[in-house]
Amino acid sequence: MEIITGVDRRRRWSAAEKLRIVAETEQPGAGIAEVARRYEISRGLLWNWRSQVRRGVLRPEAQAVFVPVRVIDEKRAEPPMMSGPDGGVAADSRIEITLADGTSIRIGHDVSLVTLRRVVTVLRG
Repeated sequence: MEIITGVDRRRRWSAAEKLRIVAETEQPGAGIAEVARRYEISRGLLWNWRSQVRRGVLRPEAQAVFVPVRVIDEKRAEPPMMSGPDGGVAADSRIEITLADGTSIRIGHDVSLVTLRRVVTVLRG
């Protein structure tokens, strides 16, 4: 007989822990019930995590990555204007991003951050 005194709290599992536990269920000879018992979780929760992995909802957390930036001095008669006389952005202002695989993206002032994120996500994928 087990006597529990005090409040039993829910455990919080990180994405990395969930992925590790799900990976154990996919080893040859491993059973869902056995893995669930080992970690003291319900089989239903483990099935839910497996489903999330298959759907792509549960995946490793993205790690922060620093990317090298190189400023290229373009030889021009006059430096490019970043803002016009009226305070608006000049029509020729743009940046160029070169990814590790050599892919270049040239972005004008009129591209939204949402669009830029979508493009970079597709190129990285």
